[in-house]
Amino acid sequence: MGELNRGERLQIMLTDDELRAVDDWRFKTRMPSRAAAVRELPKRGLAAEGFDTASRATKSKDFGVVSEKPASVAGRSGSRGAKSNAREGAGK
Repeated sequence: MGELNRGERLQIMLTDDELRAVDDWRFKTRMPSRAAAVRELPKRGLAAEGFDTASRATKSKDFGVVSEKPASVAGRSGSRGAKSNAREGAGK
């Protein structure tokens, strides 16, 4: 079997609710580890059609695993570059 080389470490901070959501998804989908689940989620998100591209004014705090307010998306045109993130409170 080929050897995986994961040379970069990514550290994130999650709220209790966000971590619970990740862990619940991990167990429901029978992922072998939390790290595997965290790698799989962005892979699926990036592969999905219609993902949002963050605007420069969007801050890290505007993104979370679980959200109290649904994101409203503007600019649903054909190319990925034309899509924008229109989350409420972005940049505040």
